[in-house]
Amino acid sequence: MEKTSGIATLKGIGAKTEQLFHNLGVYTIGDILLNYPKDYDKMPPVTPLSELSALLESAGDAHNLMHTGQEPAAGTQEPAITAAIAARIDKAPFVRAARNMQVTSLTLQEQHVKADLVWFRMPYLKSTLKLGSWFVFLGKMTRKGGSFHMEQPQIFTPEKYQSMQNSLWPCYALTAGLGKNKVSQTIRQVLDGLDLSVDYLPEEIRQKYGLAEYNYAIENIHFPEHENALEQARKRLIFDEFFQFILSAGMQKEQMEEIVNDFHFLPLEQKGLWAEQVMEDLPYKLTEAQKRTLQEIRRDLRGRKVMQRLVQGDVGSGKTIVAFLAMLDAAQSGYQSALMAPTEVLAMQHYQNFTELCEKYEIHIPVILLTGSLTAKEKRRAYERMQLYQNAMVVGTHALIQEQASYDNLALVVTDEQHRFGVKQRESLFQKGSQPHVLVMSATPIPRTLAIILYGDLDISVIDEVPARRLPVKSCVVGKTSRNTSYEFLKKEIAKGHQAYVICPLVEESEGLKAENVTDYTEKLKQRLPAEITVECLHGKMKSGRKNLIMEQFARNEIQVLVSTTVIEVGVNVPNATVMMIEDAQRFGLAQLHQLRGRVGRGQAQSYCIMINTTDSDKARKRLEILNQSNDGFFIAAEDLKLRGPGDFFGIRQSGLLEFKLGDIYQNADLLKQASEEAHLILEEDRKLKAEEHQKIRAQIGYYLESQSEIVNL
Repeated sequence: MEKTSGIATLKGIGAKTEQLFHNLGVYTIGDILLNYPKDYDKMPPVTPLSELSALLESAGDAHNLMHTGQEPAAGTQEPAITAAIAARIDKAPFVRAARNMQVTSLTLQEQHVKADLVWFRMPYLKSTLKLGSWFVFLGKMTRKGGSFHMEQPQIFTPEKYQSMQNSLWPCYALTAGLGKNKVSQTIRQVLDGLDLSVDYLPEEIRQKYGLAEYNYAIENIHFPEHENALEQARKRLIFDEFFQFILSAGMQKEQMEEIVNDFHFLPLEQKGLWAEQVMEDLPYKLTEAQKRTLQEIRRDLRGRKVMQRLVQGDVGSGKTIVAFLAMLDAAQSGYQSALMAPTEVLAMQHYQNFTELCEKYEIHIPVILLTGSLTAKEKRRAYERMQLYQNAMVVGTHALIQEQASYDNLALVVTDEQHRFGVKQRESLFQKGSQPHVLVMSATPIPRTLAIILYGDLDISVIDEVPARRLPVKSCVVGKTSRNTSYEFLKKEIAKGHQAYVICPLVEESEGLKAENVTDYTEKLKQRLPAEITVECLHGKMKSGRKNLIMEQFARNEIQVLVSTTVIEVGVNVPNATVMMIEDAQRFGLAQLHQLRGRVGRGQAQSYCIMINTTDSDKARKRLEILNQSNDGFFIAAEDLKLRGPGDFFGIRQSGLLEFKLGDIYQNADLLKQASEEAHLILEEDRKLKAEEHQKIRAQIGYYLESQSEIVNL
């Protein structure tokens, strides 16, 4: 069994199951191991029958408060809850035929409390559930009339259940047709069949930081013996993620530093440069930070070495116009440039902006759009134009790096919000040209100490000013009881001709997570707001064409309230939107909340951000108050880092921040720094990992790069 082998080589994986695993991004045996659990379940405590009423009522109260902010009304339907009940069999089960199947029923009674248990197609249970025996029944419990009801519960002896109560049970991401048992069985098969005894990480590093061996870590991340074992497994695997990422970036930097700039950009002192003309004619003046950053970029473009530069700027600091001006320099010098965005919504927005700027300033450069949702005919036309026009600007998503995309004269590559792209994706786009310059843009506020670690392969420019014409967004954190007041505020802003975003954590209702979801919330707002206010929803599960259409309608003010997930988090620009309302704000990282807040305040009108905190947690309140103190993303990031420290087991992840499978650069900042130190010590000693003692590391880095999955179009 080899890590690089396809999963179809495993026992029990046919063509249908193989495709289901592919839907989860699992293609090889190695991918199976990297398909970490998203959470862990613990067996609930055993509840006597007599206490079921109190258990269900408390769950119902919590459910109603979370979703409506109101006490439950009399007769409110209680939600189903997972419960474990212990009872003695005092009445024999009976089997009956119903709808061409056998149904086994069992009634349990304690004092005046009765529970009816039902199993389908399991008649043999009649001989298992013997009179006088004690069992624990685990399943979803509901109340029907005067009795409790549980369908298809699992059955344990009290001794067996007690032995399992300290165990943690993995919960994996699933897809229709692929259940948790099949995923667990497949992972178990791989763990038993692969030789994981050879550890690539040197023993001295493991001992220095108290890191578990790899075979122990990978076993216990999937099937932890206990909580401490899981904690040790996570620590080791998070260290691995950071260590491999930093080594990969360092090796890439080593390769890049050897590449000579063969492109001949027009000299800056030449008259008639398009970028200079545009800067003079813009309806606003560039900030000093924008000018400084553009100067650094242009110096690189005309320098001796190929550019590898990060432009880091807060939301609204004006990074896009700087990138456009650099791409103008490439076009006027006779070269192509490409800008890769993480979502189709953002790619379409850049395409429209660039096209409008070229038309406005009468600069005749072809602007080409290339995204995954284009028809085959549209893609062929885009490919033809990329070959035909040697100074075109190409704007798109990860479709820019697919095999069919071929460039004729690519000199400058720009990746927008590059934390959504791994090292492998950046390298793939780089290889599309003859060693083009690379410009990386990010609005994600990362403290400089961490940015230097994460972007160690890049030179860094910081745009640390926001254009003076923009009014700071007014922010407030409120509780769930203020929701109705917030709706009234939405109506007032819309009456002024403005628009609003409402952000929910979930796309649709989740059994395991009590939080607002886009699907239900959209319908609720349609009922709550006047009919003349158009409310629509947007989320990542929609088809690209539908997403683009909704964003276009919102941009034209045909939609006044857009209920969305964080798919609009990055770069979306609708100046008429003045309200950002975020439900369950405590579920988001502060950097992500700041990004969301940055979607408003982009026009001339005063804008507002309303964050609804649906918990009573003092820690959550303190975190959210940081956003009230400042509109400076870098201050917020630094304060968040102080408050979080190393973090807890499953803290709030900063979605979008170099999305490691387990690691979070804020919660695991200490591990990030340790991994960085060790990676750089190795690279200083052996830049290309050619030494014999580094061969295992080199092989692992090669596997790491190969295992980086393709970017999914959000």
